[in-house]
Amino acid sequence: MSGGTPARGERAKVRLSGPTLAQVARLADVSMGTASKALSGSGQLRPETRRRVREAAEALGFRPNPYARGLASGRTYTVGLVTDDGFGRFSIPVMLGAEDALGAGQMAMLFCDTRDDPIRERHYVSMLVGRRVDGLIVTGRVTDDRPPLDVPAPIPVVYAMVRSANPDDDCVSYDDEGGGRLAVEHLLAVGRRRIAHVSGPRHHHSASARFAGWERALADAGLAPVRPDLAFGAWSEDWGRQAAVVLVAEVPDLDGVFCGSDQVARGVIDGLREAGRRVPDDVAVVGFDDWDVMATGRRPMLTSIDPNLPAVGRVAAEHLLAAIDGAPGHGLHLIAPRLVVRESTAAGPAQPPARGA
Repeated sequence: MSGGTPARGERAKVRLSGPTLAQVARLADVSMGTASKALSGSGQLRPETRRRVREAAEALGFRPNPYARGLASGRTYTVGLVTDDGFGRFSIPVMLGAEDALGAGQMAMLFCDTRDDPIRERHYVSMLVGRRVDGLIVTGRVTDDRPPLDVPAPIPVVYAMVRSANPDDDCVSYDDEGGGRLAVEHLLAVGRRRIAHVSGPRHHHSASARFAGWERALADAGLAPVRPDLAFGAWSEDWGRQAAVVLVAEVPDLDGVFCGSDQVARGVIDGLREAGRRVPDDVAVVGFDDWDVMATGRRPMLTSIDPNLPAVGRVAAEHLLAAIDGAPGHGLHLIAPRLVVRESTAAGPAQPPARGA
């Protein structure tokens, strides 16, 4: 039987009850098993056979039934995303990136906000396991280590942005230290040499790693760090303002500041302005996070390091799909951040982020 439009009687059946896999198989002149493999992308089939089956499905308007597909494969085609970031500042970009990867495989995502409550987390994990999800993505608002999720062994788990305390677990995050280096290298490139760093609490991984990136980039350039004792404080504008006041008073030749977050950077800019320093003419400032509200909501618009959270989510989902298919990953995988140049380090319009992962 050759491919083509369905016969009149076949078209009538399609209109009455919707196309079936059996009708697709008949039109393509293959078995139902071959039709199923061709539409799911599985099995060893000739390209011509796959093409003929897909053309038959398109001619009939056939759409695979996820429920039936799940019964046949033993999968539910659902994934759980567990987060403690109820505000969504970090988890939503990660989720959007994950959906980009999962959507290609026609996977549905169940979003669960634990509100940083271990009891709620256990409840949601139990619920997701009960729904027989094919896998779990765990994310949150900080990049620090967290206890591994307690789930039955057959269910794969990938950590996105957050990191499991078990070094063998599959974790995808962004490179905090690399982002710090990128910020300092940019400040050096625009001619700054007396570069300070103002960040959050020392015990946070992101703060300590960004500090390390700042320190090592300066060392590579043969420059000494400026007032490293002022580096650690709080993730707040108030701390940034206080640190800027001290820096202006004690470092007269200060000409650059790398801040551990955009919120801290806004405070630093306010403090510099209050002390009579112009940004970027006298002091250039770089933030971290590329949080739109902070980066572009006030003048000068803030040059910032974009941690590339959608890419973190997308890669984490790709790892999860591989684990579901029997090829789990292990260890930490880092995504390179991107520099977004705006007014706080360079006059003129903002430069778009570099293309890439």
